Amino acid sequence: MSGGKPEGKVYLVGAGPGDPGLLTLRGRELLARADYVFYDALSAPELLRWTNPKARKIFVGKSSGRQAFSQKEIEEHLVRCASEGAQVVRLKGGDPFLFGRGGEEAEALSVAGIPFEVVPGISSALAAPAYAGIPLTQRGIASTVTIATGHEDPAKLEASVDWAALGRLAGTKVILMGAERISEICQRLLEGGAQDQCPIAAIRWGTLGRQEVRESTLGKAASGEFPLQAPSVVVVGDVVKLRNRLPWREKLPLSGQRVVITRSRSESSILGKRLREVGADVLEIPTIRIVPRPFGERERAWIRRLASDFSWVILTSPVGADLFLSHVFQATGDLRTLGRLRFAAVGSATAKAIRRFYLSVDRMPESYTTAALACCFRPEELAGSRLCLARSALGNPELADTLRRFGAEVEEWVLYDTEPENEDPTGARARYLEEGAHWILFASSSAAENWQKLGLQPAKAALSPRALSIGPITSRSLERLGISVFAEAGEHSIDGLVTCLLHLVQKGR
Repeated sequence: MSGGKPEGKVYLVGAGPGDPGLLTLRGRELLARADYVFYDALSAPELLRWTNPKARKIFVGKSSGRQAFSQKEIEEHLVRCASEGAQVVRLKGGDPFLFGRGGEEAEALSVAGIPFEVVPGISSALAAPAYAGIPLTQRGIASTVTIATGHEDPAKLEASVDWAALGRLAGTKVILMGAERISEICQRLLEGGAQDQCPIAAIRWGTLGRQEVRESTLGKAASGEFPLQAPSVVVVGDVVKLRNRLPWREKLPLSGQRVVITRSRSESSILGKRLREVGADVLEIPTIRIVPRPFGERERAWIRRLASDFSWVILTSPVGADLFLSHVFQATGDLRTLGRLRFAAVGSATAKAIRRFYLSVDRMPESYTTAALACCFRPEELAGSRLCLARSALGNPELADTLRRFGAEVEEWVLYDTEPENEDPTGARARYLEEGAHWILFASSSAAENWQKLGLQPAKAALSPRALSIGPITSRSLERLGISVFAEAGEHSIDGLVTCLLHLVQKGR
């Protein structure tokens, strides 16, 4: 560092094979503090949620077969941004030093005198077979692994990969980027001495909910009977036979089920994670965006009189709970200023958000609805009490009206608005239009109403989803909009919605 100017640095970060949960902790930490993120098409779009909100995110991969920037231009961008003192993440699918041109970028940075760090990622060469139940090595079967790239024409006179030589080698072969040329590659392997009946497996969309696994033999693949589509990881060797005993991913309860979730982007990540963990192919298509209202002197004054003027704070959503308590902490720096104020939560998710601030929840209904929350209070308990109802602009007025009928004085604090979500950064809307889905989950009336406004209709040959509702209010909204409700969660919470889906899929199987 010279003259007080901050020193820039570039981090070559492996994004992993596709499943967002397989990004390293170091990678996530760097995304959260980067000023610039240069990412390619092999990086999971969901990873961009973890970036610094102020970071500039620049796509440098291929789109519709066209490269956004040349390799030289990418390297120039990295050097320029770091020279200006920025912290730069170059997010690359898989591992940056395995067929990722990370070495070339590191060399360019070194020549320019730019500090850099390499953060390894889990390569699809390792992860896709693991998710398909194929161990690359196994005692008594294979003790060596060869990883090769298949993007080059095998018939080329000066090909960089000697496929015939690989055919003479024992052990497992893993081929990346070879889908278009798999027939020619297998022919060369056979010419080198590989056996006609040698097993071969292709894993498409490895580690994702849409993962597909196909098996064949080298002989059939060489004769053109095993056409593949990118992106596919190909495994050649006797270890493929172990898949019959180890298909762990296909045994997950929601394997093969495509599920659309319509919550706001911030809330979708939690539900999406839950569904992915049980094998679902998740399409996050948020219909609403949470927009916090300004927090000014009026709100600070309100917080200062909470403990003296109110006996209860009622919170009706996790977002509301988080915003409310964050405002309290921002205004006072000490949650003890709330004194003996008591908290009521509409359901378990809201209660969990309150407990994250190390506060107790004093009242929560067994049925997670605003109507049930009002009935948690005895009329004599509410008579003459002052309640702060912190909610969204679209909050159900029934709760406040019922509390007032019981004799309570209710002051409402609108914490946030909900607006239609118009962006599709992950491409989930496009996939839905082309492929449809098995299920679509609705967790609020506003999500249902904004879904209707989007007007997304899958292609005729695509799947038509069945709608699941979180509770009776959302169900009524869906029915009013002409959307048939296939089932309603018994417990009106996100956990209840997931449980309902699991039960229906298990019952259908």
